[in-house]
Amino acid sequence: MRQLFPVTEETAGGREGARAWDLPELAAAYAYPEPAEYGPGGAWLRANMVASLDGAGQHDGRSAPLSSPADMRIFGTLRALADAVVVGAGTVRQEGYRPARARAAFAASRAAAGQSPAPAIAVVSATLDLDLAAPLFTEPVVPTLILTGAGAPAHRLAEARRSGADVVVAGEGVGVEPSAAVRALAGRGLRRLLLEGGPTLLGEFVAQDVVDELCLTLSPTLTSGSAQRIASGPAVPEPHRLALCSLLEEDGFLFTRYRRAA
Repeated sequence: MRQLFPVTEETAGGREGARAWDLPELAAAYAYPEPAEYGPGGAWLRANMVASLDGAGQHDGRSAPLSSPADMRIFGTLRALADAVVVGAGTVRQEGYRPARARAAFAASRAAAGQSPAPAIAVVSATLDLDLAAPLFTEPVVPTLILTGAGAPAHRLAEARRSGADVVVAGEGVGVEPSAAVRALAGRGLRRLLLEGGPTLLGEFVAQDVVDELCLTLSPTLTSGSAQRIASGPAVPEPHRLALCSLLEEDGFLFTRYRRAA
């Protein structure tokens, strides 16, 4: 892996060649900002996505075919830095989500930061059509959260609560309101948030302008087909401008990091 941006004395002089980055280096490169920079909801919401060169956010319904070992190392690091991972119910089903695991390499840093051994998975679901017998709900290191709206089906709401999942109402209607979800998670002390998709969920969060940062892996692949973009939802009145923070490269994959422009 090599750093292309920001340009440092080492990279400009050609002394910083491609090499394997260890986990502490990746953690430092993707550290969350200080709380003073968090948004109005009291949290920092980072999205992590992968896209092909022709704009596909998935292939055959899954992101794995677009990924790489380096992408998965960054994926694991981003999870290890987060208080909670926010993901849509559709992505949970398609990707076969399991609980986030406690990683020994990050145990000391998480404890020092007052974090649980592993991030909580927060599943966003309007209908609560979830497999509550799946390991995500029965075997988590920390209880899985379910984010839903006040208009969710009452019988499924009761069933979810009986399963032991921590149900969080974040919206007055049937669906989840992104800004309410961020506030609700922050109110539980979950302020470093990582959104892993899918495209519809990211599109909803973009539309409400609650995405503070985007970590986008550009995969050197072409897929054609009709796969969704990384975000799909209501159009915003004006495009949200982001600023490039860093750019890494390994094996032709570009690992970009953008955040809200000043």
